[in-house]
Amino acid sequence: MDRRYAFEGIKVADFAWVGVGPITSKYLADHGATVIRIESHTRPDVLRLAPPWREGQPGLDRSQFFASFNTSKYGVTLDLSKPAAQELAKKIIAWADVAVESFTPKAMRNWNLDYEQLRVVNPQLIMLSTCQQGQTGPHALYPGFGQLMASLAGYYHISGWPDRDPAPPYGAYTDFIAPRFAATVLMAALDYRRRTGTGQFIDLAQYEASLHFLAPAILDYQVNGRVLGREGNRSFRSAPHGTYRCQGEDRWLALSVSNDAQWQGLLATFGNPSWGADPRFATQASRLEHHTELDRLVEAWTVTQEAEAAAETLQRAGVPASLVQNCLDLHQDPKLEAWGMFQYLEHKEMGPSPYEGHQFHLSKTPGELRWAAPVMGQHNEYVFKEILGLSQEEITKLTEEKVLY
Repeated sequence: MDRRYAFEGIKVADFAWVGVGPITSKYLADHGATVIRIESHTRPDVLRLAPPWREGQPGLDRSQFFASFNTSKYGVTLDLSKPAAQELAKKIIAWADVAVESFTPKAMRNWNLDYEQLRVVNPQLIMLSTCQQGQTGPHALYPGFGQLMASLAGYYHISGWPDRDPAPPYGAYTDFIAPRFAATVLMAALDYRRRTGTGQFIDLAQYEASLHFLAPAILDYQVNGRVLGREGNRSFRSAPHGTYRCQGEDRWLALSVSNDAQWQGLLATFGNPSWGADPRFATQASRLEHHTELDRLVEAWTVTQEAEAAAETLQRAGVPASLVQNCLDLHQDPKLEAWGMFQYLEHKEMGPSPYEGHQFHLSKTPGELRWAAPVMGQHNEYVFKEILGLSQEEITKLTEEKVLY
């Protein structure tokens, strides 16, 4: 069957909040799934309170951080502490193919919305539960965000310089690893249900997913007993390798030389300086051994250069190099513009707002940011009337009782 979107016809109940769950369901939403995002004013998604806000003014419906993770979704409000709201949530589950949640294990149980109860409502349901350390085990109830998980998974220990305290990667790093695994396993579950008619429960621990990006270091310890430490921008395979100061305020160039051909290209770009014939730099192994002195010599050249022009010159010589771009650079990058990376969508509260596009383009079913993220309860009437079949009188009564809140 020809489809405009890869997940056209798939229905999703999205109970998740903050990062991993919403990013996962966004993959489905942007590629055609009907996703209902379930929230509540009594406990709003904390990301709604996070900057950047439109015009610097905080508000539940003014966070672009939240908006970026929730495109193409319908937004409803349900106070799940109330039995009437729990019953409405179960009606949504009866409609849905997939449910996604990202709380600690007790939350859905306390709302009578755990998988064992929901599978009675919908035996073919595929449910993804993703939290920090999974649904079972001694730390299952430990709450946290991606910063905590990045620390626990080992990223903070290896990020920074050997003579300084850890300098961890920006933000909730593992929140951008786990969704790739979560979306993939959801696709596998959908395919399994298509072939067998059977739903399933998926327990995705963000801890376990995150460790995969450290596989070489973990294997090196298992095989050789070596514990990876902080090495700044140094590489075990390439030298010179790092970021080097250039002309201007806070302008930097990243480059990496991993073989003799690239080394010769670097020297040619530098005007074949006399130190290029130094025996200490004759081989890749010796360059690695003397990387400190090599870094000093490279930066003596880069500080005289404009970063972007230097990167282009080095690339033409076969040397991997790039300007270290800041956010303004990214929005002015002609390659990202040609890719259509940044797109403006009309948000109900914030007006035209910039969103990041997709990381990939599918040729037959490309997907798109179909509409901006919802404000709180934006689609209550549409979802509860048109999808669940409630009357206007019922919706008005539930709103007055703050069930739809």
